Amino acid sequence: MTSAHSEQALKMLMLLSLDGDEAAYRRLLVTLRTLLVGYYGGRIGTTAKFDTEDLVQETLLALHSRRATYDRERPFTAWFFSIARYKLIDHHRKHGGRYKAEMELDEEIEDDFREDAIAARMDVERLLSGLPQLQQELIRQVKLEGQSVADTASRTGQSESAVKVGVHRGIRALAARLRGGM
Repeated sequence: MTSAHSEQALKMLMLLSLDGDEAAYRRLLVTLRTLLVGYYGGRIGTTAKFDTEDLVQETLLALHSRRATYDRERPFTAWFFSIARYKLIDHHRKHGGRYKAEMELDEEIEDDFREDAIAARMDVERLLSGLPQLQQELIRQVKLEGQSVADTASRTGQSESAVKVGVHRGIRALAARLRGGM
């Protein structure tokens, strides 16, 4: 999920829309449409492009009809993608794919949108926010995104040694914060 599609940004648009901000609601729908095209595109296989578009429209309509049920205290993407997942299961059932539909529910739940995964990312971001910006970025690239030290050094303009030291010091600072109870 790109930063433009982050939990925080999507949730803010949803909250604004619930408070009556029509422009925020339009931005939310446009953004969610883009996410849904990618989400469904890889999951309905070789079926017609119309199936993807139908699923996107059905999901956005379900969002519209159920938005009053959204709990403002919970992550938005977990709530939204549970709607999308059930729309996908319904699609598979309609097209004779009951077994595949059940597999979707059990095995293909999108890890990025599970509530516990979202909460963990939010905790990590909260921890990182106490570090200098460069250390945050180095830790994100090397430890969270799995980029090599060499690639990170190249992207940030740092030497490989500086990247290693920055990551090490950042992790030490995070550990100290955790020991101190933040």
